Amino acid sequence: MRSLINVGIPSKGRLRKDVLEIFSKKKLKLISERGERDLIGSIKNKPNIKILYLHAREIIERLGDGSLDIGFSGFDLLKESEINIQNKITVVKKLNFGNANLVVAIPDPWIDVQTIADLEEIAFEFRDKKKKRLRVATKYPNLTRDFLFSKGVTQFKLVNSLGATEAYPFTGSAEFITDITSTGETLRANNLRILKDGEILKSQACIFISKKSSKKGLKYFVKLLSK
Repeated sequence: MRSLINVGIPSKGRLRKDVLEIFSKKKLKLISERGERDLIGSIKNKPNIKILYLHAREIIERLGDGSLDIGFSGFDLLKESEINIQNKITVVKKLNFGNANLVVAIPDPWIDVQTIADLEEIAFEFRDKKKKRLRVATKYPNLTRDFLFSKGVTQFKLVNSLGATEAYPFTGSAEFITDITSTGETLRANNLRILKDGEILKSQACIFISKKSSKKGLKYFVKLLSK
């Protein structure tokens, strides 16, 4: 049992579909006893491999603690994780799907705000006139904080987004947001605009391995998946 290779696949969404396509193309037949809702699976004729269907964020966590050997997830989620987790994970291959950018987006009516420097000015005005900090809603607090600090924006408060981040500026929960987007259409549909220099990170789906893992057959299986 010690050489059982644990593979993490996203449990839902487009990412799951695209990852399953990789297995299909490699003629690796995935088996789940209870169908699509099953969280544990296997591969036909490969008894040493166990499939675990997990949230894409959890896949990164489990690679970090070594309970997964291989995982499919987004580059953005790796970079959002704590640095001690990042240091325990290797990117084996960047895949040609799951492409999206993490960006800073503001409400359309803020016509005077085009760049991060403009945002910094607004932040100081907010502090001096309203005696409070600009709030930024995000599911990526670490990347958002690091990016804004690196651009000299310091007067802000992070608001953890638990749902549709695009709605936050219009419900009084935040002044602007950072969010992942592939086309920008959802942002535009919600009257939000990406700042001209507001790209935080380019992301895509990746195959990752845990640096803690040295199981027999791992290298061969990784090579098979990434060919």
